[in-house]
Amino acid sequence: MGHDTSPGALPLPRCGTGRHGVVTGDELREHGVPARRIAERCRPGGPWQRLLPGVYLLHPEPATAEQLLRSAVLYAGWVTTRQPASRAPRRPGAGRDPRPAVPGAAGPVARRRPAVVTGLAALALHGFPGVPGPEGPRAVDVLVPRQRRLRDAGHVRIRRSRTLPEPVWVDGLPCAPLVRALTDAVAVLQDPRAVRTLLVEAVRVGACGCAALVDELRRAALLERPGVTETAEAALAEGRALAEGRAYRLVRECGLPDPVWNVALHRPDGSFLAAVDAYWPEQRVVLDIDVRWPGFDERDWAEEVARRDQLERLGLEVLYMTPEKLRDARRTQAAVLSTALRSAPERARPSRLVVALPR
Repeated sequence: MGHDTSPGALPLPRCGTGRHGVVTGDELREHGVPARRIAERCRPGGPWQRLLPGVYLLHPEPATAEQLLRSAVLYAGWVTTRQPASRAPRRPGAGRDPRPAVPGAAGPVARRRPAVVTGLAALALHGFPGVPGPEGPRAVDVLVPRQRRLRDAGHVRIRRSRTLPEPVWVDGLPCAPLVRALTDAVAVLQDPRAVRTLLVEAVRVGACGCAALVDELRRAALLERPGVTETAEAALAEGRALAEGRAYRLVRECGLPDPVWNVALHRPDGSFLAAVDAYWPEQRVVLDIDVRWPGFDERDWAEEVARRDQLERLGLEVLYMTPEKLRDARRTQAAVLSTALRSAPERARPSRLVVALPR
């Protein structure tokens, strides 16, 4: 008896992927479509297409960006294994059973494996500005576990990773978080201007935290690549400027006393103490926006702690606020700053005067 293998005759909505026009060969065979019939329908001029090994498009028109993405996930996230053939029960004490396997007992079994879209394709799914939108990038980077034996195919570039990030699901597709997707995009981009645009835009729109971005670039050993450190510093400078603007608005909109902005603190003898973003001399409160530059290490942290201890010994209260906290926890930061300013009378007067000079 022949098979009606037109898309409408197949129960593909039950497959979970067929409703998008993209389906695996395993799913087709599970629904009664033999391999020879799949091959017939994928011949030149036929009604179907083979997008990738084991992944098919159920119409002859060019694949859309969404279908290319879904086919990439299916290719990397499905693997076919063969179930061992079952045999008739062995008699107790019998030797090796020479009888053949029971016919039909063995067959392919489709299993899902971890696969996460990353790089430019993931950024497009996240709606990241500056990345191709509806058409999307034609190449799709997919993260898979390092031990997987899987090769690049068609529009899919396999990226092996020791650990896969927890995916963020966008339109039913597993995507790498923004910071990881950005890092993986930087790893394959050759144009320094494109790298700079991505990183600066990421900080500008608040897509990710400055510290998290630098940490991820360092983890991927990308800060060692020529030009990336300079680009990361430009992105952090953008983030610092945005954070300073948020600090200005926080002080103004919350009705807090005006500080002196961007000053260097010195002792009366002229010796340098610290450069700070805001200083309230009457209340003896210092605000510093905490941005860690590429290369910030334990020695830098120890110097930062020593500076803070020195200011506190002079009777100043030092507040550190990250760009992320000023962006995402504005009310909390306003409460912290307001409390510090109100508690000024409770603190002892500094034993020595602190001089603030423009920087």
